[in-house]
Amino acid sequence: QVQLVESGGGVVQPGGSLRLSCAASGLPFSTYVMSWYRQAPGKERELVAARSTGQYGNYADSVKGRFTISRDNIRNMVYLQMNSLRPEDTAVYFCKASTDRYEYWGQGTQVTVSS
Repeated sequence: QVQLVESGGGVVQPGGSLRLSCAASGLPFSTYVMSWYRQAPGKERELVAARSTGQYGNYADSVKGRFTISRDNIRNMVYLQMNSLRPEDTAVYFCKASTDRYEYWGQGTQVTVSS
């Protein structure tokens, strides 16, 4: 059974930082593209960052230079380091594992950027 469990969300002031983690189990982790998505209230879910094994991360324009996606294929973990956070980064952040055939989602973790 595949499980993706996010953690690390919380409330932070504008300009602050958070590091999200996603623990994956039940799948051949290194073969999956790992991604972070987010969904703000009243908005569609959007891609934040994605990373394949051996590749650099791809980022939404809105987070380039502020967010960094990384993965640890030994621990089956993917991370999202978020710096210089803005109120518009407030959303539920989801971890996704995908291949051409399969797609799995975590339950999400809330990030709130507010003074």
